[in-house]
Amino acid sequence: EIVSMADSTTTIDDIEGELFKIERIREILVRRESELRYMMDDIQLCKEISRLKKELQKLIALPENEKSNEEKQREEELVQQIHKLVETRDFLVDDVEFERLREREEDKEMAEFLQSKLSKSYLQKASRQSPIPLSTAPVKEKKMTSRGQQTSAPYMTKTGLTLLKECCGFTCSIM
Repeated sequence: EIVSMADSTTTIDDIEGELFKIERIREILVRRESELRYMMDDIQLCKEISRLKKELQKLIALPENEKSNEEKQREEELVQQIHKLVETRDFLVDDVEFERLREREEDKEMAEFLQSKLSKSYLQKASRQSPIPLSTAPVKEKKMTSRGQQTSAPYMTKTGLTLLKECCGFTCSIM
């Protein structure tokens, strides 16, 4: 038996609402994917910095008068590599912070949009259901938080900058 979508009791508002929910979920997943990629990059940078620092510490432990020219040169190379990786990590941290600020702004704009859309929808429904003129119908102002803000909160303790600091606090600092 074929069931037509036209036979459904779903309204256009219901469909728009469902599409909006799906779009928000997709947006949250894209943000989370991005956050996980930043975290992976940070972990890899931290591991590489730690590895290079261990190698450098072995060279530094040798008495200066016993070091060969190759060992002295390797010491300089390691310092340069560590410095370069720390700079890369600094750029990564800046990118994470920029993304966070951009996402907050997007969430704020979306909340304002939803509030205005819901307020208009509320006024339209109220005018159909109530004999009270629109100008005197009470509009309940409600502060909206986006779905992204609601679901992101639990992740804030172990993601992004917090994780970057926990992961690299001591091991990634330059000697």
